[in-house]
Amino acid sequence: MCPFCGSLSRTRRLWQLINNDNLLKGNVLHFSPSRSLNKKLIKYNDIDYFSSDYEGDFLADYKFDITNINQEDEKYNAIICYHILEHIIDDKKAISELYRVSKTNGTVYIQTPFKDGDIYEDFSITSTKKRKEHFGQEDHVRIYSVDGLKQRLEKVGFTVLIKTFKSSKESLLYGFKSLETVLILTK
Repeated sequence: MCPFCGSLSRTRRLWQLINNDNLLKGNVLHFSPSRSLNKKLIKYNDIDYFSSDYEGDFLADYKFDITNINQEDEKYNAIICYHILEHIIDDKKAISELYRVSKTNGTVYIQTPFKDGDIYEDFSITSTKKRKEHFGQEDHVRIYSVDGLKQRLEKVGFTVLIKTFKSSKESLLYGFKSLETVLILTK
């Protein structure tokens, strides 16, 4: 965690990605934004920024249900969905909604915890203790594999680019976590 802004490695990496890609234009939907990134994106002049938090734990202007986003089709040029889908029981519905509200040629940034092998989910596990034991966190309902999530995303029509970042001088300089994967989707 950055001692100055409180950002996590994944937030700094995302900030670098969206700046390097230069894809944040028009309407941008951001689920459960970190405080540090929210502060920066609110100030962008080239975007209309829609921050959403379903549970009330983050700074946000809206409370969209990711499985039923109360917005018109093809509204968003970019969507940021970082560490959200592993919390959602009906992730397939959420993925369909992300596709529906993305503009044609829009971009979606997704990151979750990943593991090797297949996606692991078991909806009979409901206690916080068991969820932590099985999924690594009390409020997670699954652990994705990169390929498993990619297949779910492609099934609704997204094109998926997998970016995996390994240790480098840049990682050390910016305090990035090594071996970090981000999925960048286009509609």
